[in-house]
Amino acid sequence: MRTVTATAVAVTTTLVGAGVAAVAAGRYAADAALRPRPGAPLPGGPRLSVHSAGDGRIALTRSLASLRPGTYGLAAPGVHAAVGPVLADADHDPDTVVRRLLSVTHGTLDPGTRVTLTPQVHAGDPRTALGLDHADVDVPGELGALPAWFVPAARDTWVITVHGLGAGREHPMVVMPFLHRHRLPVLGLGYRGDLGAPQPPDGLGHLGASEWRDLDAAIRYALRYGARRVILHGWSTGATMALHAVERSALADRISGLVLDSPVLDWRTTLRALAAARRTPAPVLALAVRAAEGRSGLRADRLPPGADPGALKVPVLIFHGPDDTLAPWEPSRRLAAARPDLVTLQTVRDAGHGAMWNADPDGYEEALRRFLTPLM
Repeated sequence: MRTVTATAVAVTTTLVGAGVAAVAAGRYAADAALRPRPGAPLPGGPRLSVHSAGDGRIALTRSLASLRPGTYGLAAPGVHAAVGPVLADADHDPDTVVRRLLSVTHGTLDPGTRVTLTPQVHAGDPRTALGLDHADVDVPGELGALPAWFVPAARDTWVITVHGLGAGREHPMVVMPFLHRHRLPVLGLGYRGDLGAPQPPDGLGHLGASEWRDLDAAIRYALRYGARRVILHGWSTGATMALHAVERSALADRISGLVLDSPVLDWRTTLRALAAARRTPAPVLALAVRAAEGRSGLRADRLPPGADPGALKVPVLIFHGPDDTLAPWEPSRRLAAARPDLVTLQTVRDAGHGAMWNADPDGYEEALRRFLTPLM
């Protein structure tokens, strides 16, 4: 009898210990998925080796990523560059891809340098990167001053740009020349967790569930300083913030349209992808997602933004595609199908998360022009 009891106690202790370890592992993985890394490339992106660079060309390791069409940034510690389309007629080894080298912002692209292909094409600020006059402004937010760039123009409808996961204010600069040509003032917002911005009290990102209040503060700032109406243009969780704002802000009636690029509309899939990309063991992925929901306040009984198509009151343009492995495309398709009167889905193929402009800059800007023209 004592042997049986001792065995039962040992088994129970083992199971409890395993359960505690699993919960701890899930919590650790949740924190890894949610902790902001301002300006750091998203996890899981392929690392490419530079084989050669010069004379406006760069040879990179051949992969699906390096073969993607369009314009991208190349990032490595101390290095940033911009690359254009694949040069199919250029001489190259079988294991390399040659692309147009547009610029080297800083650092050097020596052979062997390991780089990541990113949607961030520009580095610096609107003046140094694009030659656009701008002002560095502070937007009063609930946690403190939020850094922002204001690029002035003639119209009284402002565009507020909001970056997403693994990015900073520099990423949305890809659309600033287009918006400036169309005389739209731009407020490029930095929000909680960004460099130079207040840190979230718990040190974690909430996939837009709390960050949207910083966007609300930016809307107030724009209206105070001359905007009559605003258009919100968000990427990834920035797009989620825009949806939160149009659904929950007291100033929603001053929002005339939304542009959503790679919106995070299914947070469980995004949390799972983030945790997996940060090497969370498969057996604890489900625990990591539940822990992340609890840590971030993303309750299972709360509908994500965009889940109620009837809540939309303004025109919406969505850029998204089936190759986005971080924010699934299907919820965007469902939203567009449910509200064809307000929602336009621009499907972009061969584009990773947040890289819809990069894959087809001309097509992106033409769709944006058609959408914005009646809203200006």
